[in-house]
Amino acid sequence: MPIRNASAVWEGTLKAGAGRLKTESGSFEGRYTAASRFEEEEGTNPEELIGAAHAGCFSQALSLSLEQAGFKPERIETSARVHLDKVPDGFAITRVELTTKARVPNIPEATFQSEAEKAKQTCPVSQALKAIDITLDAHLEI
Repeated sequence: MPIRNASAVWEGTLKAGAGRLKTESGSFEGRYTAASRFEEEEGTNPEELIGAAHAGCFSQALSLSLEQAGFKPERIETSARVHLDKVPDGFAITRVELTTKARVPNIPEATFQSEAEKAKQTCPVSQALKAIDITLDAHLEI
């Protein structure tokens, strides 16, 4: 299996500095600062990238799970809200809220919910984040 690479460069102090996050493939590069991470300033942050990775991973895992259950998904759209909270010894990612909506012809609601939960449990990013609470709100589109 391939090994994926990303890098970060940070220059300066936490509050006055800035940095760049970058994927080795070149498909993403973004500026980040303390304000883009801990406040609402423009720029990216590690938590946003974890959210994108989790949403993408979950969507693929759900597609596979549905296919293995005999259903052909037409579309899966997932968002991930990554919570970065102040804790006694600093900051921590405390939970991820996954919300997904999928168009899957002829699937019973109960089967869809079961396969979505299975995908949440088996997605590699969920596995990496299993020390935190991961919730799932799954909706079947008609």
